[in-house]
Amino acid sequence: MNDRRILIVGLAVAVLLLLGGAFLLTRGGADSDRFAQCRASVVAGGAGALGGPFELTSETGARVTDAQVFTKPSLLYFGYTFCPDVCPLDSARNAEAIDLLAERGIDAQPVFITVDPKRDTPEVVAEFTDNLHEDMLGLTGTVEEIDAVSKQWKNYYKVNDDGSDYYLVDHMTNTYLVLPEHGTVEFFHRDLTPEDLAQRVACFVNAS
Repeated sequence: MNDRRILIVGLAVAVLLLLGGAFLLTRGGADSDRFAQCRASVVAGGAGALGGPFELTSETGARVTDAQVFTKPSLLYFGYTFCPDVCPLDSARNAEAIDLLAERGIDAQPVFITVDPKRDTPEVVAEFTDNLHEDMLGLTGTVEEIDAVSKQWKNYYKVNDDGSDYYLVDHMTNTYLVLPEHGTVEFFHRDLTPEDLAQRVACFVNAS
C-alpha cells in the first residue's frame, strides 16, 4: 500500500513538473522574442547584439546621446552626403516609409549617421536631411566616434580618401529599426519598397 501511494505521488509530481516546464518554456519563448512573428532577419547573437550607447553631434551642432535620439521608433541608416546614388535613394525610401507609417497613426523618425565625418559637418548633414524629410535627424562626429558607433551596429565602411574632394566611401546599406525600451530589433535590406518597409515596421511597433 505504501509503495502504491509512493508511485501515485511520484507520478503526480512528474506530471506537474512536465506541465510547469512546458508553461515556463512557452512563456520564456514569448518573453525572449516578442517580435518573432515580425522577424525575417537573423543576427548572430540576436538583434540585441546590434547597437549601444553613443554620444554624437547633431545636425544642429548639439551633442546628443542615443537616449535623446531614439525617443520614438526610428529607421537608422549609415551613409554619407557625397554618395552619388545609393544613400539618397535609400534615405528617400526610408523617408517615404515614415510618411506611410504616419498615415497608420505611427509616429516614427528617420535617422542618418554619416560615415564620412571629414566632409559631413553638421551644416552639410542638415542640408542633406532637410531635403529628404523634415523629421530626419542627421548625426556626425569625430572619426573615432563614427568608428565606434558603426562597430556597435556591425556596420562596415571604408573611406577611400585619395586626397581629392570627390573620394567615395564603401559602406553597408542596411536600415536598422530601433525601438525605445527595446533597442535594435531588426534590420532591413535596400530591396524593400517603402510600402513593404512600413508594413514590417508597423508589425514591430504594434507588438512592442
